[in-house]
Amino acid sequence: MNNQKLKVGVIQQSCNNKQQDNHQSTEKQIRKLADDGVELILLQELHSGLYFCQTENTDHFDQAETLDGPSAVFFSQLAFELNIVLVISIFEKRSAGLYHNTALVIDKQQGVVGKYRKMHIPDDPGFYEKFYFTPGDHQDPFLPIQTSVGKLGVLICWDQWYPEAARLMALKGAEILLYPTAIGWDLNDDKQEQQRQLNAWKIIQQSHAVANGIVVVVANRVGFEKSEAALNDNDGISFWGNSFICGPQGELLVQADDNSKMTISCEIDINKSEQVRRIWPFLRDRRIDAYDDLSKRFRD
Repeated sequence: MNNQKLKVGVIQQSCNNKQQDNHQSTEKQIRKLADDGVELILLQELHSGLYFCQTENTDHFDQAETLDGPSAVFFSQLAFELNIVLVISIFEKRSAGLYHNTALVIDKQQGVVGKYRKMHIPDDPGFYEKFYFTPGDHQDPFLPIQTSVGKLGVLICWDQWYPEAARLMALKGAEILLYPTAIGWDLNDDKQEQQRQLNAWKIIQQSHAVANGIVVVVANRVGFEKSEAALNDNDGISFWGNSFICGPQGELLVQADDNSKMTISCEIDINKSEQVRRIWPFLRDRRIDAYDDLSKRFRD
């Protein structure tokens, strides 16, 4: 079996409320990774600004942009120049009153070759995303995007908790799962609860790698962000970083820390999935004749 080596990178950063500043900061890190031979780079969720979903405020819709807006243009030019594949995140304005949380895949000289609109939308204290985002409505939403470096299964943040989404991407031939993310701690929780949440977040995504025999790449942000309605110093989110890349047996290949703006990268062998699936043939042994009830909300 021939090895298919690919160097993959992740950018973990904090953001401010100025798109131009954030894009310039991201560009520096992209260039750094590209100079180091990285061919595929994942950016974190909503990396053009602050995480605005901590409150419900109609003024934040002004931040949305179209699929051919400033972010797509800026990063497409960068991917073209550096001959790399970029996975970016935008707050998409599809039409008046219709908005999505969308990832765009930009492939070297080809520009934008595919998009994924976030399917699972949370609505929790500090994460009021249902106010802003309509779930994706593609006919086949969990469809990998073909690029020059392989088939990419792109999902977004809250999607990472759902094994169904990862499985459907894998069953359609995804060779890598990528999760742009914005998640962190509520500082009102004690340290033990914070650690349990972080551990669960890592475990669930590593389990997608194991269950599907596939590489998983995760980009999360860092830094503390307060909403405009914050009443005290703990009213906000401390984004916990810990961006990582793991192999098809869930093994951590590289991981960032919980508070630094940094890049991580490593070389992966896409064909290792074939080797792993030969010894752990989970796809072969699935009892698809017995899973009909998975399409139900609950088995009452």
